[in-house]
Amino acid sequence: QVQLVESGGGLVQAGGSLSLSCAASGRLFSINVLGWYRQAPGKQRELVATVTSAGIINYVDGVKGRFTISRDNAKNTVYLQMNSLKPEDTAVYYCRADSFGIFWGQGTQVTVSS
Repeated sequence: QVQLVESGGGLVQAGGSLSLSCAASGRLFSINVLGWYRQAPGKQRELVATVTSAGIINYVDGVKGRFTISRDNAKNTVYLQMNSLKPEDTAVYYCRADSFGIFWGQGTQVTVSS
């Protein structure tokens, strides 16, 4: 099993910044991809950014240039730095680990006011 605990969400004004963290524990050796997803009210959960164990990074088009995903393998933690936030970034943000299965964190709320 892999356990994921997110932190760092909150309320920010448009144009502001927030940083999310996700600490992983458990069968860490098996984790290939770590990523961030988000789900806005009434919408499906969508990919935000992923980073593989080899450091290959992928972003959804809408956050490119504003969000930065990083991974600290020594701390078993993945981060998401979010800059120039927009009201449409408001969602619950989830950490996900792709291992011998798929594991999700509990989610952290990000609210961007206009």
